[in-house]
Amino acid sequence: QVLSDVFNAPVYTIDTTNSACLGSAYRAIHGLVAETNVPLADVVKSAPEPRLAVTPTAGAEELYRPLLKRYAELEQKVIYNPTSSC
Repeated sequence: QVLSDVFNAPVYTIDTTNSACLGSAYRAIHGLVAETNVPLADVVKSAPEPRLAVTPTAGAEELYRPLLKRYAELEQKVIYNPTSSC
């Protein structure tokens, strides 16, 4: 729920163990066939069907939008000046 609220986006899950590894594997396959111009959508056609897990809580965007902006500013500060204090 937190991810959905923070990013103001629905969260989907798939019925598989370690979906991050599965996603990485599909990206690797896509990389192997990149020179054939096969779209990623075609590579993942055999992926398990995603299921909607949660949707954003009404009003959460107003709370998290300024925090995301501040986080992005701090991230940029660290990237471009890693020795400065935040």
